[in-house]
Amino acid sequence: MKIRTVALYSLLYLLLYGIPVCSFAELKTGPGTGESSEKVSVILDTDMGPDYDDVGAIAMLHAFADSGYVTILGTIASTKYEGVASVLNIFNTYFHRPDIPVAVPRQWAYAQKDQQHWTDSLIARYPHTIKTNAEVPDAVSLYRKILAGQPDNSVTIITVGFFTNLNNLIHSAPDQYSGLSGMQLIRKKVKNLVSMAGKFPEGKEFNVYKDAAAAYELFKIWPKPVLFTGWEIGQQIRTGLKLMNDASIRNSPVKDVYRIAIPQAASDRNGRMSWDQTAVLIAVKGYNDFFEIQKGAVWIGKDGSNKWQNKPGGMAAYVTPKMPYDRLAVYIEKVMMHQPM
Repeated sequence: MKIRTVALYSLLYLLLYGIPVCSFAELKTGPGTGESSEKVSVILDTDMGPDYDDVGAIAMLHAFADSGYVTILGTIASTKYEGVASVLNIFNTYFHRPDIPVAVPRQWAYAQKDQQHWTDSLIARYPHTIKTNAEVPDAVSLYRKILAGQPDNSVTIITVGFFTNLNNLIHSAPDQYSGLSGMQLIRKKVKNLVSMAGKFPEGKEFNVYKDAAAAYELFKIWPKPVLFTGWEIGQQIRTGLKLMNDASIRNSPVKDVYRIAIPQAASDRNGRMSWDQTAVLIAVKGYNDFFEIQKGAVWIGKDGSNKWQNKPGGMAAYVTPKMPYDRLAVYIEKVMMHQPM
C-alpha cells in the first residue's frame, strides 16, 4: 500500500511540475557507499561565525570534494556580519577552490559574530581575495544564478544556519538569470534539502528561532524533500581535540579555529559539539550507515519552536541514532582533519 502511495504521489508531482520527486530512498545511500559514482552537487548555506561547527562542516565538504564525491556550487552566508564573505573565501582558498562563488544577504539577516574572535584571526593570517561583504553578490541572486545553470532535479542544498536566504529565494521574482519564480526554480532544480535545524520530536533551536519568521513562512510552502538533523544529534558528537593537537597539521585555518575556540569554554573540554558536520555527512554519504529516520512533516511556530507530525506521505524526515556517537565522532573528525590536495 505504501509503495502504491509513493508511486501515485511521484506521478502526480511529475504531471504537475514536469520533474520527478526525490524520495528519501535517494538519500539513503550516497556516493561514498560505492553504490553510485554520481557526484552530489551542493550549495552550502551557512551562518559561518556565531559558532564554529560550521568550520568543521565546510572542511568536511571540501574533503569530500577532494575525494570526488561532491561538486561545491556555492558557499552562501545566512548571516551578514562584516567579514563573513572573507571567511568563506579563506576556507575555499585554503582548499584550493578560491573561485567557488560566495554571497551574503543584502536584506535583513542575523549579524552576530563569533565571541572567540577566530574570524578576525583568520582574516589577519590567511590569504583571501574577497576583502569585504560588498564585493560579493546578494545571496538570493547567487542562488538563482546557480540553480538556473544546473540540470533539473540535481541540486542538494545544505543549510547549517538560518532559513533567511531560502525564504527570500522561494518568494523571489524572475530576474536576469531565470524567467522562473523562486518557487518554480526550487521545484525544477532542487533535488533535496538537508538541514541542521530544530529539536526533535519537538523543541526550540537556534537556527530556527533566530529567524523564526523565515522558518515559519518557508516550511508552510517548501515543495521538496527535507531531512533534518536536529540539535539532539550533534549535541552528542564531540570533535576538535584530536585536530587541534595534531602537530603534523600546520598553517590550517580549520585547526586554528578549534585551537582558538575550544579552550575558551569549559563546556568544550571534551571537544566541540558537532551539529553542522552531521548535515554535510548525510547530504554526501547518505544516512543509512549512520542514522535511522522518522518520516512525516514538521510544524514551525511563529516563535521558532518546532513540533513533529507523524503525517503519512509527508515530505520531511529527521534522523535518529544508529551508529554510536563515539564512533560518529571519530569518523567525522577524521574527515575534518583532511588536508588540501
